[in-house]
Amino acid sequence: MAPPHRAALARETRIGAEYEWRCPRGHDRYRATVREVLTGTACAKCRANAAGPAAAGEAGVPFMNPALRTRTSQTEQRLKALLGERIRLNHRVNSIHIARTFYGRQEVWPDVIVPQLRIAVEYDDPGRSRRAHLGLKEASDLDKDEALREVGWQVIRIRAAGLEPIGPHSIVCRQLTPVVIDEVVALMRRIRGDAAVDAISLARPAQRA
Repeated sequence: MAPPHRAALARETRIGAEYEWRCPRGHDRYRATVREVLTGTACAKCRANAAGPAAAGEAGVPFMNPALRTRTSQTEQRLKALLGERIRLNHRVNSIHIARTFYGRQEVWPDVIVPQLRIAVEYDDPGRSRRAHLGLKEASDLDKDEALREVGWQVIRIRAAGLEPIGPHSIVCRQLTPVVIDEVVALMRRIRGDAAVDAISLARPAQRA
C-alpha cells in the first residue's frame, strides 16, 4: 500500500474500495481495488512481463526459491512425511513458474510439488478462526489452481474439517490420515496413469487385472 493510504486501508471494510498501491518489484504505483490485490492482480508492468516470451519459456518449470519464507504447519509436515512414504518427493523445489502474476509474482508455492507427475498437492482446513480457505482465500486458491493448470499442472486439494470441495480434484475428509494419502495416490494414478506413479512409487505398485 502506498504510504498516504495506509491509515485509511486499516479502517476499510469494503473489498471493492480502490486505493493506490506500490509494486513490490519497484514499478510505478498503480490503482486497484482491495479485491484485485488480494486475488493477485498486479501492476501493468508486472502483467506485461508475465506475458513476455521469457516468462512463457519458464512457465510450468519447478525451481527452488531460496528466499521463500513460509511457515509450515504440523499437518503440512505430516502430509509430506506420509506422502514421502509412498512416493519419492523432490525436496529441491518449492516454487513453480506460471504464465501470469499471482500476488505480484510469476510463481506459486504449493504445499507439495511432484515434478515427475506435474502434480501439486495442497492441504486446506479452516484453522482456529474457522474462516481460513473461505471467501476471498477460496477465490485465491481457485485462481492459483487455474494458473497451474494453464501451464500443464494439476492440483489435488485435501479439504479437511468441514471445507467443501473446490476444483476437479478435491478430497474431502475430517482430518489427515493414511487413508487420505491412499486417496491422494489413487487420484494421482487417475490423473497421470499407473506407469507414471509406479515409476516414483516406494510401495508395491497396485495390482491390476
